[in-house]
Amino acid sequence: MDENNKIITDKHSPEDHGSAAFRKEYALGDVQAGVVTATMAIPLSIGIALMSEYPIQVGLATVAFASLVGFLFAWFRPGNYIGAPGIAAGLAPILAIGVAEFGIENMAFIIFLTATFQAIIWKFNWQRYLLVAVPTYLVEGLLAGIGLKIALKFMPFLWMLPTGKDVGEVFWNADRINVMTLSGIGIVLFGVLFYKFKRTKPAIPYFALIIFGLAAAVFVEVNMLIVEDVDLKLAMPIPDFDSWSMWIYAAFFAFILAVVDVIEQVMSNAAIEKIDPLKRPCDSNNSLLSIWAANMGASFFGGMTNLDGLAKSSTNGLAGAYTKLSVLVIGVLITFFIFNSQYLQHLPYFSLAIIMVFVGIKMILGLIHVASHGEYAVLLGSLCAILVFYIGIFEGLLVTLALHAVIHLVIFTVIEKMQPSSVVKRYFERFKERDSDMN
Repeated sequence: MDENNKIITDKHSPEDHGSAAFRKEYALGDVQAGVVTATMAIPLSIGIALMSEYPIQVGLATVAFASLVGFLFAWFRPGNYIGAPGIAAGLAPILAIGVAEFGIENMAFIIFLTATFQAIIWKFNWQRYLLVAVPTYLVEGLLAGIGLKIALKFMPFLWMLPTGKDVGEVFWNADRINVMTLSGIGIVLFGVLFYKFKRTKPAIPYFALIIFGLAAAVFVEVNMLIVEDVDLKLAMPIPDFDSWSMWIYAAFFAFILAVVDVIEQVMSNAAIEKIDPLKRPCDSNNSLLSIWAANMGASFFGGMTNLDGLAKSSTNGLAGAYTKLSVLVIGVLITFFIFNSQYLQHLPYFSLAIIMVFVGIKMILGLIHVASHGEYAVLLGSLCAILVFYIGIFEGLLVTLALHAVIHLVIFTVIEKMQPSSVVKRYFERFKERDSDMN
């Protein structure tokens, strides 16, 4: 069985490892970890919300709500012990496509439909088959293509002039040089601190970059973050589609969004288990329960999709978290900024852009992990990344999957002289093997 497609599933009862939600002996460390992780999660969530074409307050509200749901579910159905919920960078361009195609007013229904598909996947535990149907190296290629989109989306903010400045036809003027100088210093500062503290205190580079940006904005005029005040209110996620074709497209879109969300969570759980200080196993299906419940709840206030992302979860673990109490602390701190968004407008765009470009580059470098799968995986993963960037997220993945299927069909029928029916039978036997491994 391919080890790279291994699904993490906890076969032990939660009591074997103590409470996933709260343990008295770890309470102080969890509170400190929550504060540290929130420092990193807030600017990251803002950047992802902007990339997704969602209001910033809606993105933060999604994170706060998902944190509350994650904490509550940890009492009786823990998926992992130190994972920190949030809006995923890998889903940002997909959500942006949804906003462009369906309109922000219909996205609540799309998220509701996404949660419904995830609830079905959770009910029948189908998540264990996903990395059989979609190889991990294609997922890495998909994320690399999305990462390139994110990096290029935010890169212009590194040299963008302050609002209201008349540029004329001169590119290299004093104002632009000032902005680029600050961006360069910020990049070096962030890079050095990340390299030094990434395995011990990963929130330090984010914290230092924010402080640098706030200080620089006092002396140099730069573009500042603008947070539009949004009236967060509960409403039924009822769509307004004018054709049946739009309904069909919405169902397809939500299904793909649900699958990508689940796959990212499964892959994150594999990494979260490794960094857990007590080496407690993860249950990906329990994680999915928390995800779809939070997604469905978020659809009633126009929220986004969520998952326990690796960046925030790694920070949470390295900051000293042992239980989901840390996640509750993250949610409380983010809630403060939802209702006091005026404080966020002191954040310069160039600082936010550095963080998001860094996130995009990290997603691109994920292709390095594909090397362990062999040359074929590297080529197909890279092709998937290129296609996702140039022709679209869905189209690129589907074309790569089709090419992957054709290549294997040719190998089995032409080289190994197998009948097409035997090839299909062999493919479905892999799913039976998955069930055998689970049992």
